[in-house]
Order: sequence, then structure tokens, then C-alpha cells
Amino acid sequence: MCGIVGLFLKDKALEPQLGALLTKMLVTMTDRGPDSAGIAIYSDDSTAKSKIVVQSDTPDADFAELDTALSSAIGAPVTMTTASTHAVLSIPLGAIENARAALKTVNPALRIMSRGDNLEIYKEVGLPKDVAARFDIEQMAGSHGIGHTRMATESAVTTMGAHPFNTGDDQCLVHNGSLSNHASLRRKLRREGIHIETENDTEVGAAYLTWQMQKGATLGEALQSSLEDLDGFFTFVVGTKDGFGVVRDPIACKPAVMAETDQYVAFGSEYRALADLPGIENARVWEPEPATVYFWSHTDQPTQEKVA
Repeated sequence: MCGIVGLFLKDKALEPQLGALLTKMLVTMTDRGPDSAGIAIYSDDSTAKSKIVVQSDTPDADFAELDTALSSAIGAPVTMTTASTHAVLSIPLGAIENARAALKTVNPALRIMSRGDNLEIYKEVGLPKDVAARFDIEQMAGSHGIGHTRMATESAVTTMGAHPFNTGDDQCLVHNGSLSNHASLRRKLRREGIHIETENDTEVGAAYLTWQMQKGATLGEALQSSLEDLDGFFTFVVGTKDGFGVVRDPIACKPAVMAETDQYVAFGSEYRALADLPGIENARVWEPEPATVYFWSHTDQPTQEKVA
């Protein structure tokens, strides 16, 4: 049992409140998973930079001069901001793969939480309220985001085992449920060259979507394929650079509720996660259907497709 939240803002006037709204939503889900928590924030700061977020258990030592060392290694300017155990490294566009490879040499102990142009992921062991306070999530602005509080079933309680999982640029996933074929699928994906860091079943789900999209599938097509190729029961919420998607397995035994207004689309494992959102009393509220892919984008019309 885990708790998931997601918020996609249509109204730019709400963007300064994204972190505060997501934090409040996630804290209401605390009793669904007290082990660890994480939030992904998508924002377009118009700096024409890519970002890599790294985590360290010894940040004072590991973050000292990290930006200088990485800049020297990739031959390009790097700036850094820190928040507790996480550091956000801003690098030139197109330099993500080069920087990821260089980090293994600069400091192999660092753990990569996320990479992309718009995405930042912050996650740690602990309760949602503590994790959010640690990184000052309430003060963060953005266009959309997803969050997760975890009750571990498939792997150890660690920072790397916490959600969201990022396996492709500006792509991340949170999950409630359990995948029964994750071990065999992990082996297959690794043979295909997909990097998988942990033994967590959710990371396999995220990596599967990345693999499908690398082969040319759209996110919607990848989510549809997941309904055929992933065994078990699951509710996925997926973040992308310009939107987010939702899919539930054909049995749909894991709870989920959505709400939509002219200002936002929201997801929660339970309605109480949505209850304090602005204008919720006038929202269209519904339970997402089984085996149905939902996706909202800032560049396209919302989509909904039923998989037979």
C-alpha cells in the first residue's frame, strides 16, 4: 500500500503554488506509506540549461567543489545549488550524457535522482512532511508534478528505493502495486542496454516505458503496451517534460481518483488528497477506468484511450 499524488496545472497563475499544493496532497497520504517519500517538480525556468539532481549521504564533503570538478571534466560551465542531501547541477543543453558519465569518475558515490531540462526529483527515507520540509518543497514553483509515499514490499527502505524513479530525460514514474515479472523484465531490459539502478519493481516499470519510447513509441503507446507486458497489479502516474499520464491495470484493485477543473487536473490514491485543492467543489471527479490510458499535455489536447 502506497500513496500517490499528481497535479497538472492549466492555469499559470497557480504555478507559484505547485510545491505547496503537492506537499499538502502528499502529506494526507502519509498513513499509506511511512517508509520514504519523494516529489518530482517540473518547471521551465527559461535558462536554456539541463539539470542533473544528485544525492549524497555526506553532502558537506561530496558537494564541496563538485561544480568545479564536473565543469573541468566536461569542458563546459556548471553551476550548483544545494538542498540538504541533494544538489542540482545546471549544465549546458545536450550535455546530460556526458555529465552523467563524468560524474562516475568525479565522484562515483553520488546517486543520480533525476536528469532533464525541466525535471527535479527530491526523495529520501522518512515521512512526507519531513522530506518536504528538508528540501523546502512548499516554496517550489512549476507547471506540474507527482509525488509518492512508500510502504516497501519489493525492496529495502533506502533513498534509491524511494519513488519517483527517473529512467529517461524528463521522465519519471510513481507506482502503487506490485509487478510479478519484474525480475525477468529487468534482465531483458539490461540486455537491451537500459540502465536500471535498483532491485525495485517500480524502476523496472519506469525503465520499460523508457525502452518503449526509445524504440519510437509515444508515451500513450508505451503505457498501452505496459498493459500487455507487465504482470501484476498497478496504478502508474508518469511525468514527462510537458505533461503527465495515468494508467491502471485491467483489474484496477489499487484505489485512484481524479479531478479536473479549468485550472488543473489532479490525481490522488484517495479523495482526501484532493479535498483542499482550490475549486475542488466544482471539479469533475471520477475514478479512472481500468486498462485506460489518460494523458494531459501543455502542448496537446488531453487524451483518453481504452485498451480492449
